[in-house]
Amino acid sequence: MSDQPAPALAHKRVLLKLSGESFARPGSFGIDPEELGVIAGEVAGAAKLGAQLAVVVGGGNIIRGAQLAAAGHIEQATADYMGMLGTVINALALREKLLTLGVDSRVLSALEVRSVAEPFIRGRAIRHLEKGRVVILAAGTGNPFFTTDTCASLRARELECGVLLKATKVDGVYDSDPAKNPRAKRYDRLSFDEAINKQLGVMDLTAMAMCRQHNIPVVVFDFKATGNIRRVVAGERVGTLVTREG
Repeated sequence: MSDQPAPALAHKRVLLKLSGESFARPGSFGIDPEELGVIAGEVAGAAKLGAQLAVVVGGGNIIRGAQLAAAGHIEQATADYMGMLGTVINALALREKLLTLGVDSRVLSALEVRSVAEPFIRGRAIRHLEKGRVVILAAGTGNPFFTTDTCASLRARELECGVLLKATKVDGVYDSDPAKNPRAKRYDRLSFDEAINKQLGVMDLTAMAMCRQHNIPVVVFDFKATGNIRRVVAGERVGTLVTREG
């Protein structure tokens, strides 16, 4: 048994927002076993530090409801519900992989799918977190016309999380697309007002307004960089920090 003391946690309870695309290889759909393993390993690393971790998952790797609705094939409310069901699939996959890594976890869904997930009840979610379980939150808010970013900000407030971690494909927030502009500037810190006024696309406006109102800091970072979640939880500077003051 190690005599090394556990590192102090800067954030005891955190909300991690994962896009559905992080479950698939770039440009692909579905769930890739290797990508799932990377995701679960990173989540497990943070959980084993002692952090209470809630995870909101997207569903874009399963179905892109917004695109179907925009093309006029399906009414938007129905397309949004289809997207919510996609998040349930991702949540179940993440839970199963975490269990194989020895990390106890639960899936709580805003839509009733009692055969595979518990209903989202705030008190129940907090109790799971207090018991050291990773809580995976599926089906967004359970309502159409809201994004999973908005769900992440809502759940972060409900569950009294100290920080919202927004996992992305790049290492922070830039003033332009770094894939297209080699001179794109990365911000170390931003205020919510700056991010909104400059239309930097950190999250949707509803999500950012909620985080600003309730003073929930947001860290935007590259999820695929090994150990980043663990570093943020431990208080290291990673990616871009968005706060009320900047």
